[in-house]
Amino acid sequence: MGEPSREEYKIQSFDAETQQLLKTALKDPGAVDLEKVANVIVDHSLQDCVFSKEAGRMCYAIIQAESKQAGQSVFRRGLLNRLQQEYQAREQLRARSLQGWVCYVTFICNIFDYLRVNNMPMMALVNPVYDCLFRLAQPDSLSKEEEVGGPSPGTSTEGCGMDSLAEPSVSSLLTEVDCLVLQLHRVGEQLEKMNGQRMDELFVLIRDGFLLPTGLSSLAQLLLLEIIEFRAAGWKTTPAAHKYYYSEVSD
Repeated sequence: MGEPSREEYKIQSFDAETQQLLKTALKDPGAVDLEKVANVIVDHSLQDCVFSKEAGRMCYAIIQAESKQAGQSVFRRGLLNRLQQEYQAREQLRARSLQGWVCYVTFICNIFDYLRVNNMPMMALVNPVYDCLFRLAQPDSLSKEEEVGGPSPGTSTEGCGMDSLAEPSVSSLLTEVDCLVLQLHRVGEQLEKMNGQRMDELFVLIRDGFLLPTGLSSLAQLLLLEIIEFRAAGWKTTPAAHKYYYSEVSD
């Protein structure tokens, strides 16, 4: 009973006409232009980091409804095409809007988390997701002080797997470091199973970043140390680590 109401809540952030478009796509996908629906969801995800965290669930529901109704994949094709376009222009997006960039990474990781082919993550998304995370782990990203709008206090972060650090930067603002760590909590274990070598390479960058001589805030160091230990523990938070990091962030 809880899922429909949560989806309905997410749709309420759109104007009335778009709300109706999305409601129809969820219930009767054959009655609407599904490529338009895909573009609407991507556009909104790039502007709203809170929505981008949960958009995967909506996309999954539309894909399932279309497959059940017509056995087609128009929406999924349109969604993946648009994700590819934004991926190819990711450096321009980052230069133009840090918020749009962080929202994009959140969205593509969310889609990777939800979309399945034969009950397996989509191979086509593995390298693009890795490339985005590698960009977040570069020194100029880790030391960047600029913050972008994140969830307001009290916003649910259910599903990110990072309850102890659920409100990044304490002030509820997201930096690229926050985004990197949150997405690794969400999809890191899945990504490693798909390509362990690239995960090893990513964590070399993260460890190097942790040792940056200047420009890294104490909270950014804490976040990086936490994700290093999280992976070392088999993508799990030990009770001792949970207690330590929760108290450090609270303080």
